Parts: sequence; structure tokens; C-alpha cells
Amino acid sequence: MSGRPIYILGIESSCDDTAAAVSADCRILSNITAGQEIHSLYGGVVPELASRAHQQNIVPVIDAALKKAGINKNELNAVAFTRGPGLMGSLLVGGSFAKAFALGLQLPLIEINHLRAHILAHFIETDEKPVPSFPLLCLTVSGGHTQLVLMKDYDIMEIIGETNDDAAGEAFDKAAKIMGLPYPGGPLVDKFAKEGNPHAFSFPHPHMPGLSFSFSGLKTAFLYFIESQSKINKNFVEEHKQDLCASIQETIIQILLAKLIKATEQTGIRNIAISGGVSANSGLRKTLQEEAAKRGWTLSIPKMEYCTDNAAMIAVAGYFKYLRGEFSGQDIAPAARYIL
Repeated sequence: MSGRPIYILGIESSCDDTAAAVSADCRILSNITAGQEIHSLYGGVVPELASRAHQQNIVPVIDAALKKAGINKNELNAVAFTRGPGLMGSLLVGGSFAKAFALGLQLPLIEINHLRAHILAHFIETDEKPVPSFPLLCLTVSGGHTQLVLMKDYDIMEIIGETNDDAAGEAFDKAAKIMGLPYPGGPLVDKFAKEGNPHAFSFPHPHMPGLSFSFSGLKTAFLYFIESQSKINKNFVEEHKQDLCASIQETIIQILLAKLIKATEQTGIRNIAISGGVSANSGLRKTLQEEAAKRGWTLSIPKMEYCTDNAAMIAVAGYFKYLRGEFSGQDIAPAARYIL
């Protein structure tokens, strides 16, 4: 666009990261995130503690985002915030602040679907790579969701496949917990997998119809395997940690890849993207790059800072809604379960 850019303040608070970002059209001027280390003591996110931490973090994070962007709050064109899906208490903090901030400055308020934002992160403009073309097939993989999304335009998305039970990210974290690794375990599985043999142990692949996913059976099979081997050798996990991580990671990746390949064959789409927290997994990224080269796909992988929960994706998603004039009223409420 010519002339003055559209400045959007994005606010993300769906889980345990308090984040704020400022975008100028599709470019990111700042992207600030405050994590919450307290959850590591409990082996997972505690919703009440998360919401309290958001209350402590949200003002400093937004102040830092505006300062880093070099933007005065009065220069903003709109405020975009995560409406859902997510933890209700966490969403309430971000949503309430966004509504008050927008009301005080008489700015348009834009509610954002967190899952759509993960996909729209691919349209953040950088100097490193071009944005994807439509139609686009996106594999969205996180701790709470595993979906195949067909995207025909910025606002036209259709779920063509999703998990019937647990998400891929949950399978990573559960496997880590079974092995006694600290929270968050997914990144540690990825770390140890680099030193292990992905074919050392074999785990079952679910037989799901169509483009559906399932990971609950895999989690159970992994648990029973570890329990049975640990009865024989109490040091089994520690002695085989790298191979176990590599094997469970390879199994999850191959389950995801099989459905993605099937989706490309059914739709004929060769523009492929991946989004969500698990898109940061180095094994998955490498496998997709190899598969794309072999099959002639045009593959889009987000920068690491846009894989996990962040506010840059909220700001850019807000920009596209701003262009369409899709604004919310002050009566908008959080939606813990918010369908794509």
C-alpha cells in the first residue's frame, strides 16, 4: 500500500505466553513475548497461575512492543487480540486489556482466531523469502491442535482433516513426561532425537480413515513399552534416551507426513505450509524440506519466532481484517473453544 502504513497492535494471551507486537501493514516492527517459567514446577500449564502471570506481564510487554516499534499509541490504527481458542482465564486478561485500550484511544477492535493467525503468520513480509501463493495447504500442528487446512484466500479457510483425539504436540510432551524429561518436553525430545537412531524402536501408526489423525493410541503404546522395558532394566530410559526420542519423533513425523501427502494427492495442491508450535521441530522441518524437494512442492516454513505462540501473527491477521473492515464491539467475549 502507498502512503502511511496501517499500524496494528497485536495482543496474544491464549495460554502461558504474554505477547505484544506492532505491525506496519504486513511487516513486523516489534514482537515481544514474556514466558512463564513457573509451570515447569508442575509439569504443565496451570490455568490459574497463567492468568495471574498475564495480569503482571501485559502492561510491560505492550509498553516494550510500542517502544521497540518506535510507535506512539496515538499512531495506532487498531488493536487486534486473540479471542480464542485457549485458556479462558488467559484469554480474559488479553481481551479485557485490548477492549479497554481500544476504547480509551477510540480505536477499532479486532478479534482474532488463534489458529487462523498461526496460518497467516506465513504472510508476514520479510526480506528472506516470498509469501506463499493460493491455494495453500497448511498442516497446523501444536500442543492442542492437529489440522490440515485448505486456504483459498486470506479469509477463506477450510479444515479438511484433523485429529479425532489428541494433538501431535501433546504426544511429544506426553512422551517426554513418560521418560521423565522436564516440561516443556517437546523441545527436549527434538534435542535428544538429533543424537539418536530414529529406527531403533518401532511404534504403531494409527489406521484412521480419510485425512483424520489420532495420537492417543501412540501415547498409550509408548507408555506400555517404557513400563515393560523398565521392569527388565530400571535404567532403560536413561541408557536409550536418544534412541527413544528419535524413534517416537520419527513415528509422529511419519504419521503427519502420510496424511499431508494424501491431502496433496486428493486436492492437487502443491503449495504447502506448516504452522503451530510443532513446526519448530527440526526433524519435521527437515523431513518436509526433503519431501518437498522430491515431490516438487513449494514449501513455506515460518521463522522460529513465528512458530510458537506470538503476537506478530495476531497483528498481521488483524491487518487483513482491518482491510476488510471486520471490527468487533465492546461486547465481544473470549471463546475457549473457537472453531477455525
